[in-house]
Amino acid sequence: MTKILANDGISLSGKESLIAAGYEVDTTMVAQERLAEHILENKVEVLLVRSATKVRKDLIDATKGTLKFIGRGGVGMDNIDVEYAREQGMIVQNTPAASSRSVAELVFAHLFGMVRYLFDSNQKMPLEGDSQFNVLKKNYAAGIELKGKTLGIIGFGRIGREVASMAFGLGMDVKAVDPFVEEAEVVLPFANGSQMKFTVKPETMEAVLAASDFVSVHIAGAGQALIGAKEIEMMKDGAGIVNTARGGVVNEEALLEALDNGKLRYAGLDVFVNEPKPALKVLMSPYTSLTPHIGAATLEAQDRIGTEMADHIIAAFS
Repeated sequence: MTKILANDGISLSGKESLIAAGYEVDTTMVAQERLAEHILENKVEVLLVRSATKVRKDLIDATKGTLKFIGRGGVGMDNIDVEYAREQGMIVQNTPAASSRSVAELVFAHLFGMVRYLFDSNQKMPLEGDSQFNVLKKNYAAGIELKGKTLGIIGFGRIGREVASMAFGLGMDVKAVDPFVEEAEVVLPFANGSQMKFTVKPETMEAVLAASDFVSVHIAGAGQALIGAKEIEMMKDGAGIVNTARGGVVNEEALLEALDNGKLRYAGLDVFVNEPKPALKVLMSPYTSLTPHIGAATLEAQDRIGTEMADHIIAAFS
């Protein structure tokens, strides 16, 4: 019987699918320093991780006689030495489609919260709502609507297109940047089963940044800051930016400076440099809407991730 270690967990539906197919699934979380030993002792052939567990060269070398499949629940595989594992004959698989909707909805949670200053009012109302109600009411009366605004999407893959679909549904204009996409069809589905289709042709970074009221980032960046001081300077004065992609893709120092000097009005951040210990100055900025890397963390997304990964495993071992 093929043994699977879901070291960072797996949804119940995914686990049940694997058990029904004859696999043994262990959801014990093994400490990183004991992981290789545990895999060898228990003859684990499939290791499933999310972002907490790291699968680096040393672990791959130590387990390559036993481990055959590494699964990453989610999109990014920064915590896995993917190419090296594949060179050793291991299958490495992620679940790129499962969390797109969840990430896109979080983008708009940040956008709605930013334009109506919920990130600030939710902190001040408990402290001052009984004594400064009218002052706060006046302070937050300068909110704006998303309808009619332009959303620039940097990276137009699955998540970027899901964000575009929601933006079209809100009556926003959409512009995209993606050097690997010439043209993309975006589908806006409705509850009654009908749908509308839109065509988006990506443009240059300069053109999109200059035209956008808000920018949403959906590229991994390979550890590089793709939005820095130069790119921020290209943006509209008073624009907003949301990063749900990777910490560091947006340069935090340049972002804070732009927020402090008024070049940008607000930022929504789900990812940070040095997670899980983000810089205090980022956390304390009065212009930021913050979440702790929860883009894919909805019950629905976790369920889809589990079942999609189960399908990949069953297909690989059959």
